Amino acid sequence: MTTATATDVQNNFGKYLQLVQTGEEIIILKNGKEAARLISHNKSASFLTDSLVGVLENDYDEKSVRDERMAKYEGVD
Repeated sequence: MTTATATDVQNNFGKYLQLVQTGEEIIILKNGKEAARLISHNKSASFLTDSLVGVLENDYDEKSVRDERMAKYEGVD
């Protein structure tokens, strides 16, 4: 996972787009706070599907589910 400021992404969009195409996830910061996540189109469907599983089962702890979900996608190429 890569972190970049909104200004850096704006000025170097091609670089970050290429990183996303290779499987990297970009966290975009605005005024020092996480504002957005840039992920590939292929990852987005599985990320959203995984997010809904606990909600649909109505049996989840939001913090632990988020931590588990984030760990699953770290280091994915």
